[in-house]
Amino acid sequence: MTVSVDSTTSTTENQPAPVSASAPASTPASAAVPAGEAEALRPHAEHAFAAELAALAAQDDRPRPARWRLSPWAVATYLLGGTLPDGTVISPKYVGPRRIVEVAVTTLATDRALLLLGVPGTAKTWVSEHLAAAVSGDSTLLVQGTAGTPEEAIRYGWNYAQLLAHGPSRDALVPSPVMRAMADGMTARVEELTRIPADVQDTLITILSEKTLPIPELGQEVQAVRGFNLIATANNRDRGVNDLSSALRRRFNTVVLPLPESADAEVDIVSRRVDQIGRSLDLPAGPEGIDEIRRVVTVFRELRDGVTTDGRTKVKSPSGTLSTAEAISVVTNGLALAAHFGDGVLRPGDVAAGILGAVVRDPAADRVIWQEYLEAVVRERDGWKDFYRACREVSA
Repeated sequence: MTVSVDSTTSTTENQPAPVSASAPASTPASAAVPAGEAEALRPHAEHAFAAELAALAAQDDRPRPARWRLSPWAVATYLLGGTLPDGTVISPKYVGPRRIVEVAVTTLATDRALLLLGVPGTAKTWVSEHLAAAVSGDSTLLVQGTAGTPEEAIRYGWNYAQLLAHGPSRDALVPSPVMRAMADGMTARVEELTRIPADVQDTLITILSEKTLPIPELGQEVQAVRGFNLIATANNRDRGVNDLSSALRRRFNTVVLPLPESADAEVDIVSRRVDQIGRSLDLPAGPEGIDEIRRVVTVFRELRDGVTTDGRTKVKSPSGTLSTAEAISVVTNGLALAAHFGDGVLRPGDVAAGILGAVVRDPAADRVIWQEYLEAVVRERDGWKDFYRACREVSA
């Protein structure tokens, strides 16, 4: 017997995309922000960018896979940005090679699951959230992988009050996000897959190969309907708790998200995300801060690559990853310092402490590497004297 989870099937026709609180006044009232999202510190992607999703859906005349809100072309445009025929500007959510996004999107349109692989800070979670939002209109069908993630988080659990009172039944079953996605033909997400214990990971094998989730206690099963797929993320540097078994790895199409190719691309990414985060926190947007953003990115890239930008000086790399995500955090914290304890303009002293915290993870080895970098590179660089003094002050 085949059963389905009680919920409404998601289709483009019967579920218009919601609209964020920042959407223009001309946005249809039917796309209003759900209760609680307007004041959310970090709205889900489908709400924060609902106006863009609605504009894409309205002008998207290309074929759409079953139960997709947008065509694959429109999903790629949503992630990479562009201008629609009516002049609507779609902001880029991911700055990187277009082909990577196209492969990821087309994978979701097939029967193979998608594994986003990369070093920490390469926007794996960010990309998976926006892919789910654009494809299914719901990025919340999420399993967060940890060393303690149980099998029930991927398959299903039980309402023990109902179970004790009436025995195993459909009313006592608690569906997981993956089970709900299978029944509704939507996109499920599994974050940090390699942190999940190996025996729990392998719960996905039957789901991804047979597109079926057995419920032996009831003698039933849930079969995935068209539109279902799964996006998983994993780090290839921070190896996590368990590597994927070869059987599970074969069920995924793996897409590696690289670090930004150039300093300009990384500065662009950091600037965009800091601007978005700053607006949500009511922090001032100072164009003068671009110099400090570029400085933070330069420091991170040089320490990460083990050589200065001009290629003349080799430097030692610290134990931390010094990812783009960490650069965003350093700059955002600097903006908060400038706003609340300065004149609102991002300066070297506002980012120095954040950089120190990001670089010096191992107090013994990393501190020596940081001091050597300050003296050999930062001290001698034109226009960096204020930054050098600020770093020396917080490093003392």
